[in-house]
Amino acid sequence: MSQLVLTVPTTHCCPIPDNERMSTRGLCVMKSPLGGLGCFATMSFPANSRVAVYAGERISHAEAMRRMKTANGKYICRLDAEHYVDGSVDGNETQYINHSCEPNADVVIINESIVVYALREILPEEEITVDYLNSFDEDQTVCQCRAAACGKNKSRSAQA
Repeated sequence: MSQLVLTVPTTHCCPIPDNERMSTRGLCVMKSPLGGLGCFATMSFPANSRVAVYAGERISHAEAMRRMKTANGKYICRLDAEHYVDGSVDGNETQYINHSCEPNADVVIINESIVVYALREILPEEEITVDYLNSFDEDQTVCQCRAAACGKNKSRSAQA
């Protein structure tokens, strides 16, 4: 039987003020080599273990579509057909999880929560990544992940 993951507040190691949101055990936000900020492990997460719950404001489909047209729209994650979570409102470090075509984590819906779990062992100081780019029809973002399996890199190789 599935359970919700409880997050434990810890001291921030992040460049983001403490008053913006609570810290999540085992995660911090730092500058990412993929660009901008990223979510990094501060402890080991064994393969198939829970990393954290994607936290934020629960919103409707219509509100999610409206917000996706704004600068913070990139922090919206689908919960089900009618509900989404906006990590930019009351979120935690998980809102800074970046895309990779070779991710080390994935998400699963458990008890109406978006749970991030490790696909393989994730080591301290390793950036947490999920393959989510272009998960919405409206998303026209170009992949920047630099992974060997990246579709963008494959198309470049095929053209060379």
